Amino acid sequence: MQTDVFEWLEASQLAVFIRQSPLLFPIIEIVHIFGFVFLVGSAFIFDMRLLDLSRRLAVKDVAGYVLPWSRRSMLLVVPSGLLLFITQATALSANNIFGYKLILIAAAIVNAAIFHRYTLARCEQAASTPPAAKAAAVISLLLWTSVITCGRLIAYF
Repeated sequence: MQTDVFEWLEASQLAVFIRQSPLLFPIIEIVHIFGFVFLVGSAFIFDMRLLDLSRRLAVKDVAGYVLPWSRRSMLLVVPSGLLLFITQATALSANNIFGYKLILIAAAIVNAAIFHRYTLARCEQAASTPPAAKAAAVISLLLWTSVITCGRLIAYF
């Protein structure tokens, strides 16, 4: 049944149109990459601040500037990712590396949610970055680096 859904997605008019267009697939892929640049770039800048690599800037100030860029980037990443997926849904659903990428993205989102729910307020009140925030930053850096790595490896496995 699951395979039927993926085959249906791949056979949809939109997926066929994207695959048959000489420029549309690469344009969507470029949009996806630009979205990830904003998402991961802003996350890395914030994580570096949490690791005390730029103490001159307050955590609250860095968060106020870079985190909205992470949220906005989702307007590029999610739709473009879905469009890329439907063009190769059957192959991607069977690709373990793609599955790992999705799991890592989910883990990165959970890490960020936990950080924002429980740790961010303590960063703004503490004189130095709390250990929990530093741990969240290291986890974030590792997860997003792994997501990017999986994204590149999908084509080879």
